[in-house]
Amino acid sequence: MNYEALQFRVDDGVAFVTLSRPSAANALDLTMAEELLDATILCHTRRDVRAVLLTGEGSAFCAGGDVKTFAESGTALPELLAQLTTYLHAAVTRLARMDVPVIAAVNGVAAGAGMSLACACDVMLVAASARFTMAYTRLGFAPDGGSTFALARLVGLRRAQELMLTNRVLAAAEALEWGLATRVVPDAELAAEAEKTARQLAAGPTRAFGAVKRLLLASATTTLETQMEHETREIVLTGRSADGQEGVAAFAAKRPPRFIGA
Repeated sequence: MNYEALQFRVDDGVAFVTLSRPSAANALDLTMAEELLDATILCHTRRDVRAVLLTGEGSAFCAGGDVKTFAESGTALPELLAQLTTYLHAAVTRLARMDVPVIAAVNGVAAGAGMSLACACDVMLVAASARFTMAYTRLGFAPDGGSTFALARLVGLRRAQELMLTNRVLAAAEALEWGLATRVVPDAELAAEAEKTARQLAAGPTRAFGAVKRLLLASATTTLETQMEHETREIVLTGRSADGQEGVAAFAAKRPPRFIGA
């Protein structure tokens, strides 16, 4: 698949999605937003994709929305923002709802929509030099990209309020301490560690991973009893799956399971 603003390839079950506007710190313009949605649809629907690795080209993950194009749009800015968020939000929905786990490799600054995208992923590996900032209110904008849903759940309401209202910059070590990042690794090791994690997850029980994602998303708005009913449904479905049967057989035989993602 040929894109202008991102790179996409699938290798041995892992979809590599790389934001690719390095001269603009991988800032999100309308083209990138459209292509990101298209790439997430492919990840969601292709049977050979069992994990997704999202990163940025060069020294930045994503600097947020492309403010230069915002300025150039003049009085059409509201329409541009509506178009941009339509594509971005559809992409975030697919990252959250697809069965396969999504790994963010945050290789540099993650600002605004870039931070929102990182928060939408299931695992966040962070380079030691990475930095996070919400940045929206600095422009007089409200946040987008699902950040008002995800960020408070990750770091707590008070910390989310601080990040969104003050736009303070969060260093990698503090992002780990706050529960935003999964793990911090040396800059030179990030790409290899992220790929290793993606390949490990790609070899796992994809349907069970999808159940985990659905259950955690549902937990924010359900009662205990409703959530446990969802759990019953999911464990029955995964117990019926080929990977569920294989997991039990492998445990009984005292051998490693060989999951096929079905």
